[in-house]
Amino acid sequence: MKKLKEVIGIMKDKASQSKAAILSKRKTLSLLRATTHDSYNPPKHKHLLTLLSSGDGSRATASSAVELLMDRLQTTHNSAVALKCLISVHHIIKHGTFILRDQLSVYPYTGGRNYLNLSNFRDKTSLISWELSSWVRWYAEYIENLLCASRTLSFFLGEKMPDKGVSYLTNSDLLRETDSLLALMEGIGKRPNTPMSEQNKVVVEIMDLVEDDGVMVMNEVLVRVKEFGEREKLGCLGFGEMVELACVLKRLESCRERMMMMEVVEEKRFWDLVRELKEKVGRMKVYREEGKLNRTVTKDRRTESDRFDDRVLRSVDSIRFPSSRFL
Repeated sequence: MKKLKEVIGIMKDKASQSKAAILSKRKTLSLLRATTHDSYNPPKHKHLLTLLSSGDGSRATASSAVELLMDRLQTTHNSAVALKCLISVHHIIKHGTFILRDQLSVYPYTGGRNYLNLSNFRDKTSLISWELSSWVRWYAEYIENLLCASRTLSFFLGEKMPDKGVSYLTNSDLLRETDSLLALMEGIGKRPNTPMSEQNKVVVEIMDLVEDDGVMVMNEVLVRVKEFGEREKLGCLGFGEMVELACVLKRLESCRERMMMMEVVEEKRFWDLVRELKEKVGRMKVYREEGKLNRTVTKDRRTESDRFDDRVLRSVDSIRFPSSRFL
């Protein structure tokens, strides 16, 4: 039965590719070759390169290529085809031209549907396809978070950070960016635990891509943790911002065991900085909470001269830079 289904899948691939070749549909043919029904082998590099070359032409060409890819992803019930479509999307994010990635990032707004919502995907044709289905659901969610993080950061992972870096960001923007990166780290830690499929070359290809992202994510988080450390020293964080930062750092520490496989520059220093900043923020929270309590108790006992100081603007109140560096 299993062999029969594999043969049927191969026949479907050949029939679709032959039809595309006869109709001279080059883009369709390259997509079909990159997203076959073969459950054990990832897309060939040459077929992915052909697909990526769709971004070398006009915006209309790139849009058409993305639309074909998304239609195939949405209409297939085969886990291998779905995973290979997602691998193709991942390659576009990592290696595609600006025009191709731009079409990918704006596509849900033009189509009006959440094209990566595969939370209900199930392929029951075989044991391996059933296991691969869990990878489809997880990988689709990860890719969606990757696109969301790219929109929040205003650049794709692996690209050069804007010249100003993070020093020009407000505290709220810095928190929002850190939170989006943290969502990626948490997503990596939620990958399926299916021993059979982890020996599968398609899954190995996916994990290679994701782990490569993980290294870049941790390095981006490291930059922001250092920046928060500078701002904490100068007292540039409000009480509410410190509470939010403490929650982010707590979530970040919970990712440590799941991210240990990442070979990150300054890995030990990374976790040391996270722990140190978390402890400093925790102490400062307690200090400010106690200070508020003391002010509440004593405010009615002070003289007019004691209260005078509260009406004078201090330098830190009049101008608060978002960073320790002058803009």
